Amino acid sequence: MSIGLGMPGIRPTIDLATRPASPALIDRFGRVATDLRVSLTDRCNLRCTYCMPADGLPWTPTADLLSPDEIARLIGIAVRELGVTSVRFTGGEPLLRADLVEIVARTAALDPRPEIALTTNGIGLEQRAVALRQAGLNRINVSLDALDDEAFTRIARRPLLRRTLAGIDAAAAAGIAPVKINAVLVSDVEVDPVELLQWALARGHELRFIEQMPLDADRSWRRADLVTAGDVRRRLSERYTLVPDSAPREGAPAQRWHVHPLGRADTAPLGAVGIIASVTEPFCGDCRRTRLTAQGTVRACLFSHDEVPLATALRTGADDDQLADLWRAAMWAKPAGHGIDRPGFAPPQRSMSEIGG
Repeated sequence: MSIGLGMPGIRPTIDLATRPASPALIDRFGRVATDLRVSLTDRCNLRCTYCMPADGLPWTPTADLLSPDEIARLIGIAVRELGVTSVRFTGGEPLLRADLVEIVARTAALDPRPEIALTTNGIGLEQRAVALRQAGLNRINVSLDALDDEAFTRIARRPLLRRTLAGIDAAAAAGIAPVKINAVLVSDVEVDPVELLQWALARGHELRFIEQMPLDADRSWRRADLVTAGDVRRRLSERYTLVPDSAPREGAPAQRWHVHPLGRADTAPLGAVGIIASVTEPFCGDCRRTRLTAQGTVRACLFSHDEVPLATALRTGADDDQLADLWRAAMWAKPAGHGIDRPGFAPPQRSMSEIGG
């Protein structure tokens, strides 16, 4: 049996013959996706060098994005029928959706109720943090690559550091804690990881360093320029003693470390730091994520070259069972890994802002 999709750039046929009769989002390697990433828009109000070109990208028209009703229906299928337990809203910049609070509230009303998270650059969060918390948001990650105005502006190409910091403060004040801070270090802008960690520890936030991935629209990523997880650990270890968290990662992308005063691993930790080594220490073997783009297509892997158009099926009358089976088929075809270090690796045509983090 196969399912034909018939859209340019989309996998034309998915072979279902060898897929087990499992209700879960299982792939050929035994991994089960329980973490759903939903991109709400490909628009963004920053132009970070590791993601977007300086002039931006052609955005998807609002009418072509998933509506709140469509989002609620697809997330409901994922939670009720496919075993998803965690939903993270991403972009682009999800705060650019005027209906974000409604989307969060409708997700929180599902039974069973998934854990709800948001990844954002924090611009506009100051005005909406309380409403998002009241709507049911459980966790938040805010991107912050530098604490210095000049360095922030060089990376983001927008002088909006103060608005990001205000958003972080507002999230913490609203009780969304701990706030997780996502930082991507780039080789051409000097940012001290120790300074970032000190800042986060002092405020009770959990910092996560993320290796830059080849998902930039400018296609300027080079492996030789990468600030690696090893580089970050070496820099932090000059000031702190890092002790690996003994708790199982359970598919989490970040390796977590307890942060102690230098040479004092016997004392209480000052906090924790996470390092996401997507390139140099890939964790594909325990990946538990499935992705829904802002246009309503399923991506089995961040680096996939194929997408399965759930929204097209939804809008042409597919019922919930048919949509669930399309989703299962998409995940059954998930590759073993991203293959960044393999000869012939080619990044996906779409950049990170177009895919969703």
